Amino acid sequence: MIVTLAIGLLIPLLGTMFGSAFVFLMRNKMSEPLQKSLLGFASGVMVAASVWSLLIPAMNMCRDSGQWSFVPASVGFLLGICFLLLIDELTPHLHIGTDKPEGIRSHLSRTAMLTLAVTIHNLPEGMAIGVVYGGADQGVGNITLVNALAVSIGIAIQNIPEGAIISMPMRAAGNSKWRSFMIGSLSGVIEPIGGLIILLLASTLTPILPYLLAFAAGAMIYVVIEELIPEASMGKHSNLSTMGFAIGFVLMMILDTIME
Repeated sequence: MIVTLAIGLLIPLLGTMFGSAFVFLMRNKMSEPLQKSLLGFASGVMVAASVWSLLIPAMNMCRDSGQWSFVPASVGFLLGICFLLLIDELTPHLHIGTDKPEGIRSHLSRTAMLTLAVTIHNLPEGMAIGVVYGGADQGVGNITLVNALAVSIGIAIQNIPEGAIISMPMRAAGNSKWRSFMIGSLSGVIEPIGGLIILLLASTLTPILPYLLAFAAGAMIYVVIEELIPEASMGKHSNLSTMGFAIGFVLMMILDTIME
């Protein structure tokens, strides 16, 4: 059981590292069409994971509550949105393709702020992994270790383009290939750390698990709507991001369904 949990927590990080390794395979910066496609793909995976792996289980766990069964999923979802909004406003960070920092003013380097931007993205994903594995470990609702593994694999697949989208601009900015790879890989470390913290608290958080599942879903949806989709839709080749979204969504939907 412990080995399974450890693997589940580390799989997404391996996805980030694999994507970051693209810096060794590509010359110069990533092409805009490829970046648009990958951003759309990541968005599709995150939306599908939020619906099938988080929101639906949260609502299923509250079926016995009658007409108020929607409350935990609704409240948790909105709290997740508000939490990421607060983090976004307070954390100094810089998004790819822009020179205007967001969050509170700071004297951090461009590299540090780019890394913080991805760390903000990865935080809800780590929470999602932790809460799903926590639910499976506690035998709550219909969540199984197989379902949890599907979430880990889906997020790992989504992390591949995310790792590449971080490491390639780092290389283009003048960093060495190894430094770019390390920065891209380290941006995903928050996921297993966040997942482990939630997992360790799982036994005490069981009564509010539906809220936590929806909370993670809200946080992930915030990232998609606030950051990924706007970045994927700006300028040319937005149709590629749309196709990437469709492929990512369907892939995650299939993965979650066949692993039930």
